[in-house]
Amino acid sequence: MPAGTVPTGKVTASGKPGIRKATWWDHTGPLAVVFAGGPDSNAGDLVLPVRIPQGPGQWARVEHFLAGPGRWHKVDLVRRRKASAPGGWVYEAHLMILGPGYTAPAVQRMRQRAAALDRIGGVDGNVSNLSIVSFPAGLDPAEGAPASTEITLTDAERALLERQAKKRRDRARALERSRRATNTAQYGLSKKQTRRAEHRAAKGLPVKTVTVPGGARAARTDGVPKQAFRRDRLSEGYRNLRARQAEAAASAAEHRRHRARAVAREIIAAHGVNLTVEDCDIRTWYRLWGKHLSQTTPGMLIAALDRECRAAGGRLVRASTWSTALSQHCLCGQRVNKTLRDREHKCVACGLVGKRDLVSAALAAFVRLTDVDDPKTAHLHNAMSRHAQITYGQGLEEALRESTTPNPKPVRRPGRVAVPHQRETSAHRTAARRPRATPDETRPARDHAGKPGRRPGCDPQLALW
Repeated sequence: MPAGTVPTGKVTASGKPGIRKATWWDHTGPLAVVFAGGPDSNAGDLVLPVRIPQGPGQWARVEHFLAGPGRWHKVDLVRRRKASAPGGWVYEAHLMILGPGYTAPAVQRMRQRAAALDRIGGVDGNVSNLSIVSFPAGLDPAEGAPASTEITLTDAERALLERQAKKRRDRARALERSRRATNTAQYGLSKKQTRRAEHRAAKGLPVKTVTVPGGARAARTDGVPKQAFRRDRLSEGYRNLRARQAEAAASAAEHRRHRARAVAREIIAAHGVNLTVEDCDIRTWYRLWGKHLSQTTPGMLIAALDRECRAAGGRLVRASTWSTALSQHCLCGQRVNKTLRDREHKCVACGLVGKRDLVSAALAAFVRLTDVDDPKTAHLHNAMSRHAQITYGQGLEEALRESTTPNPKPVRRPGRVAVPHQRETSAHRTAARRPRATPDETRPARDHAGKPGRRPGCDPQLALW
């Protein structure tokens, strides 16, 4: 605690300068977090020194948060899982500020260059990839050419995902074995263990105690367990393994967020900050492709792309799928009906051939909205899309067949997402075909995507007149 006295800035009745005893408010030494016991406490103050990050490029970040003497700070006590810590938990004091976050100078320069590109683009989210196509805003060949990008998982990322998935499955099995071993009275024997016990009894052998029963949990007639899981006895090994599992899950979630930010920045650097995406409820996709979506995380990528566009001065606009139907149209304006199994776009009217997702992303660039905040007001500007097709010709067809920009660099140590591989149930890739058909996209009764209202001009009763 600071010792000595400090001036108060006031004058006493005798005309002498006022002084007072130094407190923690007068501390000018190293940064520390102080927990004062209070005037009624006999315990001393708890002083925790703060370690400032010393890595390269970290001082600018520290200065952004701590250099302002008038900035309000708050200390928040948190705990997080750490298997190596005693008890599996580590307790930390987080210093928070009331102000904007830190942005590196390199990221600021990248956002400025992205805002100056003056391009319009579209985004198409899929189960296995994310497709982006952009054009110069003026549709002038002198200003640039169409560009396309496909965000997919590399072979190295998939292999690493498989290894991490195996670790997660092994942890889950070990946890289940440990719980069964310490709560044998709550579980019955499996069919194999029952046959083995009957076989030993038939031969007159002594009864063998089963240490890890493999049967179902003891439950009532309505299926509710007789003993709640929270009342089970848990071993120390079970608690340590559960801590490692929670720590790995938190690390995987942080990796997914970091990868989404990095990919979003690469996208706006190549395609600009004015993009359009279909207003789809990706949560409904998890009914069929949940495991695959957990690997590719298209929803997280689109959310990160939205934040990056806003930070750079642009916007990611959402358009209704009911009024646009991008996957069922061509750039020439002709309607080309496709099921989810058809991953290649072929137009018999203009002869355009390309990947289904890239064509949808290109059409999204020409979606216009009466109210940008209301996806229901979206409509496809067929004249502009046809003009772009005529203007760019062969260059546009090449962009719709393959990606013309290099894929974003994979984040170092990719694939820490522990998700098991989905066999024979996920949607097929954009190239080639699968041996079986994929179910068509369902359209439940909902209003989030902007289903258009009744249009009297299209009423079948009026067509009789």
